[in-house]
Amino acid sequence: MSNQSTADLLGGFLADTYTLVVKSHGYHWNVTGPQFFSLHAMFEEQYTDMWTAADVIAERIRALGTYAPGSFADFTKIAQVKEATGVPSASEMVADLARDHELLAASARRILAALDGANDDATEDLITQRLQFHEKTSWMLRSSL
Repeated sequence: MSNQSTADLLGGFLADTYTLVVKSHGYHWNVTGPQFFSLHAMFEEQYTDMWTAADVIAERIRALGTYAPGSFADFTKIAQVKEATGVPSASEMVADLARDHELLAASARRILAALDGANDDATEDLITQRLQFHEKTSWMLRSSL
């Protein structure tokens, strides 16, 4: 696999991560109801982790010798995660985020499969860490429903 092909896969993962940061942050601001405090705190933990991860992913793309996508326009074109519209109920927010984390976990698995035999331990390690985060986060969100 070429550096460009790896960077392209990571670019899509970055777009999904960044879009999910924005969505999670919006849900953090707007969640209401009996679970307000726990969901408000959970969403903050999630977007904080992903915000840091977005930087690491973008820097890995740069280390591969290509430019990282870096605008909302770029992200919108390549992201699978869709922006939130309106203000859903707390349970709808949780279900929506669980689906998005499952989508990112599946994307991470596809990237790892594509990297098999590519001798790119740094990218594999990065994506393995992200896979663990998204699987755990999806489980925690689903358990809140």
